[in-house]
Amino acid sequence: MADASGQPPRHEVTPISDLKIDQVQKSTTEHISDTTPSQSSTSSIPYTTFTRNEKRRLTLLLGLATITSPLTATIYFPLLPLLRNHFQTSAQSINITLTIYIIFQALSPAIFGPLSDSLGRRPVYLLTLSLYVLGNLGLAVNKHSYSVLIALRALQSVGASAAFAVSYGVVADVCVPSERGRMLGPVSMALNLGACVGPVVGGWVAYTSGSYEWVFWVLVIVGAILLLGVGALLPETARSVVGNGSRRKRQSWWEESWYNICKYWLRGHKESASKSENEKHSENEDENLNRSFFQRFRIRNPLACLRMIFHLDAFLVLWMHGSFYAVDYSLVAAVPDIYKSIYHFNELQIGLAYLPRGAGIIIGGYCVGKIMDHNYKVTAKKIGWTVNKVSGDDLDNFPIERVRSRGSLWLLIISTATLISYGWAVSKHAHVSVALILQFVQGFWGTYIYTTYNSLLVDVFPESPSTAAAAASITRCAMAAVAVAVLQPLLDAAGRGWYFTLLGLWSGVFGAVAVWLIRRKGMQWRTGRMEK
Repeated sequence: MADASGQPPRHEVTPISDLKIDQVQKSTTEHISDTTPSQSSTSSIPYTTFTRNEKRRLTLLLGLATITSPLTATIYFPLLPLLRNHFQTSAQSINITLTIYIIFQALSPAIFGPLSDSLGRRPVYLLTLSLYVLGNLGLAVNKHSYSVLIALRALQSVGASAAFAVSYGVVADVCVPSERGRMLGPVSMALNLGACVGPVVGGWVAYTSGSYEWVFWVLVIVGAILLLGVGALLPETARSVVGNGSRRKRQSWWEESWYNICKYWLRGHKESASKSENEKHSENEDENLNRSFFQRFRIRNPLACLRMIFHLDAFLVLWMHGSFYAVDYSLVAAVPDIYKSIYHFNELQIGLAYLPRGAGIIIGGYCVGKIMDHNYKVTAKKIGWTVNKVSGDDLDNFPIERVRSRGSLWLLIISTATLISYGWAVSKHAHVSVALILQFVQGFWGTYIYTTYNSLLVDVFPESPSTAAAAASITRCAMAAVAVAVLQPLLDAAGRGWYFTLLGLWSGVFGAVAVWLIRRKGMQWRTGRMEK
């Protein structure tokens, strides 16, 4: 009904995070009805023009490309004694190569993540994979110089570690929020396959050959295959470059995938004078889309992404992601000593002891995508929100924090109980199968938690997804480095049982506080941040 002025009454929408479910449904329904005209004007423009088959190929390609970082990190651990003997140096000196790797593992996404947001995903992938191949090649042929080992280890980390941030950017480019879990799940599975395979390969080398060089030659081959695969098959997806994908055919030939170049050449492809509606729209989207490659090229301050930490909503999400990565890293770092001193495993058996955790990570990575999409649908149904799978939902008025954190409190209870049980099981010399099963459980739920909250970070910073993923990378690497640094002193002081009890309570209690605040205040803080 109109008022005296003839204008329809305006409805004020109370933030969803502060309402009960019945109030949320009423408020959201009113908001949707009020905004229907503007939504209908843009609903014909799809969020992405990438087809389902193209997304499947991207999922496979991203998973394989992202495997470089965990594979390279974990394959190196069993080689430490061999490297110490070969370069005739101390254990502390060889451990510096681990520190160097972690430092550049944090810095690489901070440099290349924001660069991929402006320059494009494809050129950044090609550059970093090239650096990765060169770093491994140098490590394979370096026989005598410890200083060269340090430098090449840094180059190897720079090339391997950027893929994580760039991959999350690609997912945000081509998937609407309600379907990102479908793509993130398999990518997470492939990502963690490297963490599963690496220790086994490294342990086998340390046990059988007594030499390390061929491991780096294997990594050279892996890097070269991935470089050729990305060059041949990966199209540009960055929305700052190709919009929703409709501008892909307007790229320079050297920015296009080699497969498409061959396809167009074989078909005698020529651009038609007529343009689709999406292409017409792309002309009017943003003048930034018309910038040349060199106009888009700019390297930002690699620490600029740390500004995200000072936003309350982002800080809590980063805490959840980073703390569980630190828990997982502590568990991994403690495995060799536990299984060697308690269960008397040799190097090969220690490598195999990582497999249950790896299986949990892979299965968890598969399930996390389906659970994330299910949580999205359930929450949308509760508040009466119609999911837009074509243009994507406007997350400014959608409680994405509640979606991603749904069920997290129960998972924290399970994770805390698992860590405490693991500590006392190995402390009391329980059968090895008990410890291995608990590693599987922690691998499963740990992967779920830090994958889900990394996705939430990308959701709340939609304009710069790779920059958000870079902030997550710096945070988790910093927390993991601290966790590993205090690991041995705490184990010596408290013993394994009490150490893992403290670790479980630390992650569980502070995690519960973070989840409670995210669900109660997350959307309100996000809205306030975006209005500034």
